[in-house]
Amino acid sequence: MSWRSSFRCSKFRHVFGKPANKEHSYDGVPITRSVHDNHYCSANPRFIAVVTECAGGGSFLVLPIHHTGRVDPQHPRVCGHSGRVLDVKWNPFDDHCVASCSEDCTVKIWDIPNCGVQQNLTRARKTLIGHSRRVGLIEWHPTAENLLLSSAYDYKVLLWDVSQVDAVIRYPARVVLMPVHHRYPSETLLISVSFNSDGSRLAVSSKDRRVRVLDPRTGKILQVSSSKSHRASKVLYIGGLKMLLSTGSSPWNHRQIVLWDPDDLSEPLYEEDLDGSAGVLFPFYDPDTHMLYLAGKGDGNIRFYELSAEKPYIHFLTEFRSLLPQKGLGVMPKRGLDVGACEVFRFYRLIAVKDLVEPLSMIVPRKESGIFQEDLYPMTAGNWAAMTAQEWLSGVNRDPVLMSLKPETEVPNPYPKPPAERGMVRQLSSLRFQMCPAVDAVTGTNQADLDHISISRSPDHQSGSVCLFEAFLEEQLAYQDAKYPRDLSDLSGWQPDETEAPLLMYCCTPHCCEPAERPPPTTESELLQAFYRQQDEIRGLKEQLSQKDVRIARLELDLKNTRNNMRATF
Repeated sequence: MSWRSSFRCSKFRHVFGKPANKEHSYDGVPITRSVHDNHYCSANPRFIAVVTECAGGGSFLVLPIHHTGRVDPQHPRVCGHSGRVLDVKWNPFDDHCVASCSEDCTVKIWDIPNCGVQQNLTRARKTLIGHSRRVGLIEWHPTAENLLLSSAYDYKVLLWDVSQVDAVIRYPARVVLMPVHHRYPSETLLISVSFNSDGSRLAVSSKDRRVRVLDPRTGKILQVSSSKSHRASKVLYIGGLKMLLSTGSSPWNHRQIVLWDPDDLSEPLYEEDLDGSAGVLFPFYDPDTHMLYLAGKGDGNIRFYELSAEKPYIHFLTEFRSLLPQKGLGVMPKRGLDVGACEVFRFYRLIAVKDLVEPLSMIVPRKESGIFQEDLYPMTAGNWAAMTAQEWLSGVNRDPVLMSLKPETEVPNPYPKPPAERGMVRQLSSLRFQMCPAVDAVTGTNQADLDHISISRSPDHQSGSVCLFEAFLEEQLAYQDAKYPRDLSDLSGWQPDETEAPLLMYCCTPHCCEPAERPPPTTESELLQAFYRQQDEIRGLKEQLSQKDVRIARLELDLKNTRNNMRATF
């Protein structure tokens, strides 16, 4: 018999979780106290949305992703629902569009401006009215734009086309599941949904704790699990391996993970009991690295696994442990990760006992972490839709549009949009750009400087890069203006005199290190570093200014003591 080692070689066996410190977390967020088994958090490369607790109605908080630290208790919120908000999801193809569902039986679509929410947002762009009881789940279609799935406690599962021109949409594009002849079967009350990679199949877990595979266009049930040894709570498609994963409990109330063949749910491929805890297990899968993350509600740990197409299919790697329990988790899309730090996944842990949202980065240690690692970042799903809602409803299936995470690399869209749609997208972008104050009036930055920043990009990409970076600067400056308002009324009569130093000073000595002599940044990253460096300096000066009274009193006391000592000496 040939000897076979039990050691399995994997480049992810040393992956570890790196939580952010308090300065780079979101502190003071009043996280909701709802007991619904949802994540209550959603993130994209520009914003993070967190469902918050409020008296009367429902609201959620939208923060720019870089504005970490202490959150103002009076920060404006999105508060257009009349009941508790139960779920929020960002549009995968529009970083400024977020959907929310609530106990008020409605689903709302919101537009977030570039500079974030500067005042309470109460008017939604779209309101979807089709349910008669609270809406517990919403999910965007992974490849078709403007398609949203909703599931409510009225035993209805509806598919909406939010591209309609009406502000209030009362009729869905498809009715996936609904009661028949006033009968309310338990399979129509969903507790978890998951699309496959091209959106042609929908896996659900229902109130009867079974796993089903549906055709989302017709609502036809294709497969039903019949295993009595597993009661499913959450379900997830494993893209690329043609498998389905569900988490739940065994007959002995042990938390359990099960792998299925989506074409045959009669028998599971793999079962494993984990522990005896009672919290719901949330599964997260990364199809690029084939890594599975299991995080329990109320737990402080997150388990890491690696999946393969061969038995035993699942391999435990390690786990992240924390003393603080998590109520929910948000996930950053792959296009928002820090590839220079070898970050392969990022969670946003909702720690309700501390009112804290803590970013948690999954890092693969490498000797040369500053360069792009080709093996860690293959082509991944981007933020371009593969087709329109009407094309998908007519029966078309397409794989997601892939993009490269390597900096300064562009991949053309294999499914180009019609010219009319491109013009519409450009018009929406310009409208969002006009919703915030101009950058040039505050910073004095001209277009030539911004063109110099993107000089290393291709000519076709320059205008898009400049517009995106201008929008980012607008977001940062508008947030600072809103948080620290300035009163310039007392400076109306100011005139420069000879005591004022010129703005630009040139030093002739070779060892002079004046800040004005530094060469201008040539890349976006250098300009961002300079911007954040200035923000830190401003923050330090404001802290010193706030302590001026204490400092003055201390100096006066020192001066008084010195005079008394001198008098005693003489």
